[in-house]
Amino acid sequence: SDPWRQLEQQVAHCTACQLHEQRTQTVFGVGNRHAEWLVIGEAPGAEEDQQGEPFVGRAGQLLNAMLLAMGLLREQVYIANIVKCRPPQNRDPRPEEAASCAGYLRRQIELIQPKIILVVGRIAAQNLLGTEEAIGKLRLIKHRYGTTQIPVVATYHPAYLLRSPLEKRKGWQDLQFAYGVYKSAV
Repeated sequence: SDPWRQLEQQVAHCTACQLHEQRTQTVFGVGNRHAEWLVIGEAPGAEEDQQGEPFVGRAGQLLNAMLLAMGLLREQVYIANIVKCRPPQNRDPRPEEAASCAGYLRRQIELIQPKIILVVGRIAAQNLLGTEEAIGKLRLIKHRYGTTQIPVVATYHPAYLLRSPLEKRKGWQDLQFAYGVYKSAV
């Protein structure tokens, strides 16, 4: 049977942490399942919870623009989150919630086999890389995903860049760096 369908079913029926109690629906991930670029955010917000798709609000529009700056359409990449259910009041997902969801993301990465992972925001970066380091210290470094050779590049969350326009230049630097890492990986 189709491993994607299996995984989607598992996620849709998941009750591993308390986040399932208030969700409208799970936000599994969206995009090209053979993508070279995998973008990972932290958690669904209210709009994502309603629509069942990650990065659909203003942050999503900025993410689309960021991708376009690298010559990528949203449809070409795969977009997922560290957790698949919306935390109440848009609070940060707790470590145990992220841990409950980690296996699903790991499986998505195994199935996609991306050439590069772009991880956006502190929470997502810290979870994916297993570190407490600040996002400012994690950027402009080529990390690896777990024990794989898949390169990981961390950048600011688009929502943060919308609130802090002066940081947009750093976001642009990060994208140029990520593109360079990608080019040397393919």
